[in-house]
Amino acid sequence: MTAPATLTHTLAARDLRVDTVAGHPVLKGVSYEIAPGEVLALVGESGSGKTTAGLAALGHFRRGLVHTGGAISLQSGAADPVSVLDVGDRERRQLRGSTVAYIPQDPAASLNPALRIGKQIGEVLETHGYGASDAERSARIAEVLAEVGLPDDESYRRRYPHELSGGQQQRVGIAMAFACRPSVVVLDEPTTGLDVTTQTLVLRTVAALTTEHDTAALYITHDLAVVATIAHRVAVLRNGEVVEYGSADEVLRSPSHAYTRELVTAVPHLDGTGATDTSGSVTSPTSASPTSASASGASASDGPASAGARGDRGRRPVLSVSGLSVSYGDHHVLRDVSLDVRAGECVMLLGESGSGKTTLSQCVAGLGEPHAGTVSLAGAPLAASTQQRTAEQLRSVQYVFQSPYSSLNPRKTIAQSVELPLRTLTDLDAAARRARVTETLERVRLDPALAERLPDELSGGQRQRAAIARGLVTTPDVLLCDEVTSALDVSVQATIIDLLCELRRELGTAMLFVTHNIALARHVADRIAVLRGGEVIESGTVDEVLDFPSHEYTRELLANTPRM
Repeated sequence: MTAPATLTHTLAARDLRVDTVAGHPVLKGVSYEIAPGEVLALVGESGSGKTTAGLAALGHFRRGLVHTGGAISLQSGAADPVSVLDVGDRERRQLRGSTVAYIPQDPAASLNPALRIGKQIGEVLETHGYGASDAERSARIAEVLAEVGLPDDESYRRRYPHELSGGQQQRVGIAMAFACRPSVVVLDEPTTGLDVTTQTLVLRTVAALTTEHDTAALYITHDLAVVATIAHRVAVLRNGEVVEYGSADEVLRSPSHAYTRELVTAVPHLDGTGATDTSGSVTSPTSASPTSASASGASASDGPASAGARGDRGRRPVLSVSGLSVSYGDHHVLRDVSLDVRAGECVMLLGESGSGKTTLSQCVAGLGEPHAGTVSLAGAPLAASTQQRTAEQLRSVQYVFQSPYSSLNPRKTIAQSVELPLRTLTDLDAAARRARVTETLERVRLDPALAERLPDELSGGQRQRAAIARGLVTTPDVLLCDEVTSALDVSVQATIIDLLCELRRELGTAMLFVTHNIALARHVADRIAVLRGGEVIESGTVDEVLDFPSHEYTRELLANTPRM
């Protein structure tokens, strides 16, 4: 489906075609237009070609891909249109950052860990000749930090990326992208890892900046609730083709293509509807029969997973955290946190960036800083560091990280990365390890044919599924899931949620599920613990917390959750 040609555009793609070096088509004639001040959402599943189409707007193609046809035109102000794919390398580099900017999905990917954040924004300005003096550039640094909701004082500018939360890092990345007031900005899942409060701020910031400066925005996302919040128009991509194109209202409310209808149906909602997997069944902890759910002890609370488990409240927790406190100097990251997770139960940790969710889960995994308090596995205290834990304890507690870009070794194949825990923590022979790897990859809906590829040859969603497979391959007793679905499109997200619930039922796996996506609560969790400033300020069953929140902060999180 071709985009209408009636709009005055800043960015336009015409019949864009991209293949792999082996001749496999990745983009099959993609066309769109974006007007000044307009946000076009590019929506589709992992592997549909969204990021490839977005990077093409900067004249960039990932390794193994080649441009085989079509054009991209960039119109900036009164200047003549520029054919992005036809200019020389030097001119193309000059365009990037000044005229067309890119915001990646992973905030860490856009920041240099060795440079202070003020210096990094300043380098963008200097590189593109923005401002006539250091004073002008310094003023712009302060201005753009304020525009994205960050402190603009000198002390904050002197911080390094590792001293910021993930949400703060992403806002710095957005500040860098908008620093030179580009005509076009390509946003590749920029709110994926952000809590709902920060996500709301970032979306409002992007909307305000695009409107105020007449910036055309190509917003790549799998989150249709975000699309409903920010986009003017939507292009739905499937297998490299635009299958539906129209206003956001038309596409989301009255989709004409069966694939779009499937995506809309799969969006999880706070009331527990949605999250339909590809087989058409609604995923939730109640997916199993009452007998199977009860037998595995899927819940130790009044949560939705199992009515039969309510009589088993006295069951000994698999995981216990008691009086956990972590401080960096005078800064308290966690304050006297206690919680239990029983076999087959999922406890969801909610809270904004910097609330302590990831620090808590990393302490449980033995990856955090020294802490006060205790972490116990089946009643046995665990050492604070993985180096002091036994192989069986390491096998029993597995961690799935938020960012597959950082957690997978770029020099090892997917099979090697998934197999590594089996090599180090089990006595399985090579043949048994290979069989387990293949089985686990299939279980997370990752084609075993991809096993011999390197991470950079996979889409973001495929990489995340590989990371999940690595966490599952040892069949752990406790699985720590740190934003594991944040990089996944809604249909794959539904499958992963279904898989996690299946593991709870069949294996009795206890789960600590860190997320900012409150809409997943009724689909995956039995209980919720809400963290703020390192303290648990509210906890209870999913129904109690969502339907009758007692704390104002919880009510604020619910109010900021994007809705279709």
